[in-house]
Amino acid sequence: MNNQELLTAACPVIGDLGASFYFIPETGAVGKELGMGGMEFYVLGRAGTLGNTTPSAVAAAFGYFKPAFLGKVWGDAAAKCDPRKAGAAHLECCANLGRAKFSSLPNLEAFVDALETVNNAADPDGLALYAAMKGEALVSDLPGRALQLIALLREFRGSAHLVALRAVGLPSMVAHSIKRPDMWKSFGYTEEEMPAPNDSNKKKLDEAEKITDVIVEPAYAVLSESQRSALVDGLAAAKAALKS
Repeated sequence: MNNQELLTAACPVIGDLGASFYFIPETGAVGKELGMGGMEFYVLGRAGTLGNTTPSAVAAAFGYFKPAFLGKVWGDAAAKCDPRKAGAAHLECCANLGRAKFSSLPNLEAFVDALETVNNAADPDGLALYAAMKGEALVSDLPGRALQLIALLREFRGSAHLVALRAVGLPSMVAHSIKRPDMWKSFGYTEEEMPAPNDSNKKKLDEAEKITDVIVEPAYAVLSESQRSALVDGLAAAKAALKS
């Protein structure tokens, strides 16, 4: 498969699977042990690798969320737990779900090798959240490492997407109203704040998606034909395993 076919097959699945551990009961239990609620652990855990930074920096790294909402959650959570500690615990929750679901995946070693190859080739310049997470040590066991790498590649594309939105001049708030109108309020906005996207906005979002592909393509382009198959087949198997 060519590069575009690979991105089309892999990236949407990575986007879904990379978030699969965020709000499961097991992750919530770890957050509770650290004194946080589910949303607090999600925000502090996901952004914890940035260290003790400012709410505005977290909002910029996440995008899509209402900055004031995200900033309050970050502030409340950071008062309860050190961000780096929360970040490490969050990544461990990711590994634990991988261990629970991926131990019997076929060709797991080849799948992890393909994920690792993309992550190693990915350029973190300008991608703050991905760069911070990429600097963290991952677990050594294959099932746990597999889901951690998927989560990292999700952040890779997500961070690149925010750059692409800036390039086309589309606020992430407007992009959110187009892509996830059903999740509008859960991202901190009120119904009254929801914009009415027009055709120009939608065209800009389409252009941003293409630019996102341009940004991430070089990392996927390094894969050999066998690695491409291992990645796509492994993602399909991982998706099925997480549903079981």
